[in-house]
Amino acid sequence: MSNDDLPGIDKANVTEWLSERVRVVGEVIFEVVTHGRSNLTYMLSDEDGRKWILRRPPTGHILASAHDMGREHKIISALGDSDVPVPGIVGMCEHEKVTGAPFFIMDFVEGNIVKDRIDAKNFSPSDRRTQSISLVETLATLHNVDPETVGLGDLGKREDYVGRQLRRWKRQVDEGSDRDMPLFYELHKELERCVPTQDGYGITHGDYRLDNCMIGADNRVAAVLDWELCTLGDVLADLGGMLMWWGERNSSDSLIMSDAPTLAEGYITPEMVAERYQSASGRDLSNLPFYVAFQFWRLAAITEGVRVRFTAGAMGNKDIGDEMAGFNARIDALLEASKMKLKEL
Repeated sequence: MSNDDLPGIDKANVTEWLSERVRVVGEVIFEVVTHGRSNLTYMLSDEDGRKWILRRPPTGHILASAHDMGREHKIISALGDSDVPVPGIVGMCEHEKVTGAPFFIMDFVEGNIVKDRIDAKNFSPSDRRTQSISLVETLATLHNVDPETVGLGDLGKREDYVGRQLRRWKRQVDEGSDRDMPLFYELHKELERCVPTQDGYGITHGDYRLDNCMIGADNRVAAVLDWELCTLGDVLADLGGMLMWWGERNSSDSLIMSDAPTLAEGYITPEMVAERYQSASGRDLSNLPFYVAFQFWRLAAITEGVRVRFTAGAMGNKDIGDEMAGFNARIDALLEASKMKLKEL
């Protein structure tokens, strides 16, 4: 794709907008950032080598609540005054006439995104250990931020976070699935029955894991990225989600991401993750298996929605048997993993 043919970008207008806020030398080059699944992300660079990141909603019909640029900009800006590593903000543009939708631009943070075990091979076991410890400590730092102090006290509802999530994703399957899912509903009842009492509230990232962070040259987290799902609520759900993606060697838990980078030698074990987090946060983790089970169940609900949309979008006589079998196996594995975690309570 050429620099002049990018979806959702008016190159001249954005360049003018950026130049009014920071020093720009020569032509600005726009490149699509491929990592990420929802909002559109571009890297901008000028002839002096300075770089920025632009974020805007997808083109076409979108749900405004799911792609709220102002909200994401507000979160990153607010956390810039905390100890949580986030990119610096250049500015927010509310005017759709500039490039077709609201957008914001932030500073580019140098580093690496470690998506899988191929990426992990670029680092020594010692490097990986440092990365994983920093990842855990950064999450604890986020959860220790007082939302009121940084101006995020109105970010969302504070109480009954897990209960609201259980109702939301059950409703999604109720209304969207085209098949019977007895284990899904059995687990929903069990999860609902044993929701832990929420201990206060904090800022939850919503999708915190290694590949949603930029790792700096010192192998510590240089910036936490992808704040689209951030809200207020039970912060232990974040820890449960990170552990869900972490995977356990020689365990079915790793089925959801058999190539998880954290399965590589050097990354600390899930047990060590919990120990580090508890030490850094002081929180009671006696109900941690519940939060991991909840996240497996939640991901199963999300994946079922993807399966249904995939089926509805299948064209002509294309044989989708293999794809459907893959979806079904993944969902079954997620639900079984949730069931196993609940047995640890």
